[in-house]
Amino acid sequence: MKQSAETTWRTPAVEQLADALIEIDDRETMLAFLRDVCSFTELGALAQRLEAARLVDAGLPYAEVAKRLGASTATVTRVAQWLRHGEGGYRAVLDRLGRPR
Repeated sequence: MKQSAETTWRTPAVEQLADALIEIDDRETMLAFLRDVCSFTELGALAQRLEAARLVDAGLPYAEVAKRLGASTATVTRVAQWLRHGEGGYRAVLDRLGRPR
């Protein structure tokens, strides 16, 4: 039986990327790495998703989050789904960063 992308996302390459991110211990190095590894569009999308997670977690309606961020409601809904039923990554990061401002 063929596995789907959903069940095989933890590839050795993804684990190597996670290991690389863990090793970065200062903001400037992290910013440099993110700029080298991501396009401007990818960086913007990642930042937008994290901010969407913050705002959804703060209880803002999805339409309001989408309007504030210039995101689609589909993106906000997807972020909210992963925030509530994903691997726990959004929750862990939001807890470490503190609640939305």
